[in-house]
Amino acid sequence: MTAARILSVGTKTPATRYTQEELLDRYGSTDPMIRSLFLQSHIATRYLTLPPLGDDGKPRAETQGELLRKHREGALEIGVGAARTALERAGVTAADIGYLACVTTTGYLTPGLSALFLEPLGLPARTGRVDVVGMGCNAGLNGLQPVAHWAAANPGRFGLLVCVEICSAAYVMDDTVGTAVVNSLFGDGAAAAVIGTTSGPAVLGFESHTITEAVDAMRYDWDDADHKFRFFLDREIPYVIGAHAEAPVERLLSRFGLKRRNVAHWIVHSGGKKVVDAIQYNLGLTSHAVRHTTSVLRDLGNVSSASFLFSYERLLDEGTPHPGDYAVMMTMGPGSTIETALLRF
Repeated sequence: MTAARILSVGTKTPATRYTQEELLDRYGSTDPMIRSLFLQSHIATRYLTLPPLGDDGKPRAETQGELLRKHREGALEIGVGAARTALERAGVTAADIGYLACVTTTGYLTPGLSALFLEPLGLPARTGRVDVVGMGCNAGLNGLQPVAHWAAANPGRFGLLVCVEICSAAYVMDDTVGTAVVNSLFGDGAAAAVIGTTSGPAVLGFESHTITEAVDAMRYDWDDADHKFRFFLDREIPYVIGAHAEAPVERLLSRFGLKRRNVAHWIVHSGGKKVVDAIQYNLGLTSHAVRHTTSVLRDLGNVSSASFLFSYERLLDEGTPHPGDYAVMMTMGPGSTIETALLRF
């Protein structure tokens, strides 16, 4: 079968950016442990859509309904923007798109984003669609799979992947350390990729690994007191993910007769400093190998499913890939799940 190829990528963030210090000041946080979580996260800035200040000088609390509306409005703005950039870079018009996959975890909509994107992007009514919802930070590669398979089965036609996360529409505000861990980490952002068969790195294959014994380590819980969803992260998750990182990578590479030393580029999800360190240690990667992962984390925080495409964009902008180079994409998230993909430039 003809190989699917990534023709282009485009990204977009909201207009408002905050340093970690500004966020602490905005919410009036004085707890030393919470301040330490924010300031030692290896994150400098994040793009967020925060509510206006209330009479007490702090951002007012948002209801779950308001958060869902914020997700819809924000996703349409930056998701459409990222998609338009990807289309322009690929030299592909909206009329050329035959399949659309939209990925998000930070809000729930029916109809989903794939239907809502059709009109503003000018996509044909005949466009095939799929929404990947609720899978978490790993879901970008879960969304890439159907688009790549569709493109490979339809040579000369084009598919579009859009990952859009409004993480500020999934925040709960309180003084607990668990909540502070989540609130110190995630940012808003969208990334899109055009997939076809004409040019760009070939998508050779995918491998998944679900750590079933840690299925509840990352999850949304309904908070009866606050009447909204609350995201939970187990403190052990970086080490659990790291300990299982080798399995899908080795399976993926062995299918093509490759070793880790044959991989020139690593595009790893910016899950957090401890997660990246655990992946780096268990796979024997240098700091240089994950430089785009750590720079995305520094500049944007964890942008959930869109993170890996932000890193991929930085690799392309750097201009270092050469024809024949292999690259591994790796994303991690709830399940607990590790997803991988192998590319060849």
